[in-house]
Amino acid sequence: MTFALPSFPSTHQMFGKRTIRPLGAAALCGIAFIEDTLIAVDTVKGHLLQIDPYSDNAKILNSHQVKEFTDVTGLAVWEETLWLTRGHNVYLCKLGSLGLEHFVTLPYPADGIAVWESTVYVSCQKLGDILIFDRDTRKQITKFYAPGVGVENLAVDEETLWVSDTVEQTVYCIDRATGEVQFGVLTPFESPTGIAIHKESETGKKTLYIAYASEEPYVRDNPNADPNHELSYRDRTFIHPLDYYYNSDKRYSLSNGYLIEMSYMEEISPLEEVYLPEVEWRIAMPSETARQKIKHIEPIGLPFTEEVIEGQRVAVFKFDALTPGERHIFGWKAVLEVRGIKYRITPGDVEDISEFSPELESRYLVDDDDLAMDTSLVRRAAREAIGTETNLLRKMYSIRNYVYDELSYGIKPHIDTPDVVLERGVGSCGEYVGVLLALCRLNGIPCRTVGRYKCPPYAEYQQVPLQPQYNHVWLEFYIPGFGWLPMESNPDDIGSGGPYPTRFFMGLCWYHIEIGKGIPFETLTSKGVRLTKEDVSIGELAINHIRFTILEELPPL
Repeated sequence: MTFALPSFPSTHQMFGKRTIRPLGAAALCGIAFIEDTLIAVDTVKGHLLQIDPYSDNAKILNSHQVKEFTDVTGLAVWEETLWLTRGHNVYLCKLGSLGLEHFVTLPYPADGIAVWESTVYVSCQKLGDILIFDRDTRKQITKFYAPGVGVENLAVDEETLWVSDTVEQTVYCIDRATGEVQFGVLTPFESPTGIAIHKESETGKKTLYIAYASEEPYVRDNPNADPNHELSYRDRTFIHPLDYYYNSDKRYSLSNGYLIEMSYMEEISPLEEVYLPEVEWRIAMPSETARQKIKHIEPIGLPFTEEVIEGQRVAVFKFDALTPGERHIFGWKAVLEVRGIKYRITPGDVEDISEFSPELESRYLVDDDDLAMDTSLVRRAAREAIGTETNLLRKMYSIRNYVYDELSYGIKPHIDTPDVVLERGVGSCGEYVGVLLALCRLNGIPCRTVGRYKCPPYAEYQQVPLQPQYNHVWLEFYIPGFGWLPMESNPDDIGSGGPYPTRFFMGLCWYHIEIGKGIPFETLTSKGVRLTKEDVSIGELAINHIRFTILEELPPL
């Protein structure tokens, strides 16, 4: 069997931000480019696909060898040779014949593969390594530690080995000579299952393309059921370019971003009518950060004045009085540029850090939010979490893993204190944050709550109103010389006792919206006195409405 690769339109016309979705594909894993032609394997169906990236048109190249390609997870092309991983084995074959030849067998499943000249790289999740073989002798030369905990796919380019990890939702840039991780880049979608490098023939520009494969829920119309709408699941697989920018001085990478319109509005609708004189209603607005920029902001319903509290912008809505039966809607609408961010800071980088300032200690090392830091249960947990560790970053990582070991995720209508949460063993995102804050502060790590919402993570649903079902909070911890670093509350707690991914340990995806760092999101005052929830609960006084609209994907930085 032989096949010829066709010529396609110019790369300038063909590529860009375009998502490639070959019709009929179930789960694309290994991918590779041969000039402007994309080769991919559908691991479920066993199809070796030749894909036109401009039209999504696909052709099955192995029409009579589907069985041999079923369950293939990794794919690479070097010169005229195709390399594959399937089960415990690595195979190679000529592109013109596709007759598989055994290369090597691993003690555990081989996941991804990349080839550069005579060097063959094979990833193995079970071993936790990337194995390196000599193509001619078929002997292992050395190995690198795998940077993540999930199944990893590989691509190689001159001095760089690129590693995508399904669980970490991250692509790592690794020195292929030493195995040292240079930086990591969060992918805009979950479950990356393949990686390839495309080089434009005219400009020489290189672009990473990532394959994704997962299942998505959808509402199925079943005419034989009553009611006829049912929840079902279907395959979701596609290929999308990965944009990234690495700031070596500040040690972070930015990845694919989106222009998002976010609206936050309160509707006065009290459970019980109240009278409140001289009301000032404050709502924090989105923050300016390395990954989030405010392009425009305007009021909804009623005008507001703006205050700056501890560097954060706050909208202030003023009422002469709120009287029984009175109704209003008010809030803000913001247009934001948001991107994924991932910091690359190692324990060695924080060995000789300076002391915390007294102001930082007095603000972020104390119990100022019902953290139960004086209870024996929480204090014991703080000691157990770090053991004998003294390095700040390792302490932070140990505390996170301890909390993940002790808690599982569950939503409650109210937030309990950390001692109650630890005793119960189940917590919401806010309760995870409370426990993390308490244990970190008791161990001398300044930290604070950050939130407040996540845009529904459907980047392909552009120009469509999206509504989050819940709010969300995470935290930031402080390292002298580096500043405030983000850490998610519970999403990396995947259960099963670990190992836990570090996807959102010093990283946030594009859909995290940072609002009011270190200050309350919403407060209410009457006659200049701040009202507590025991006085008047905002949740019982008004209904909040939150809406996101993803306007477009941002161009690369």
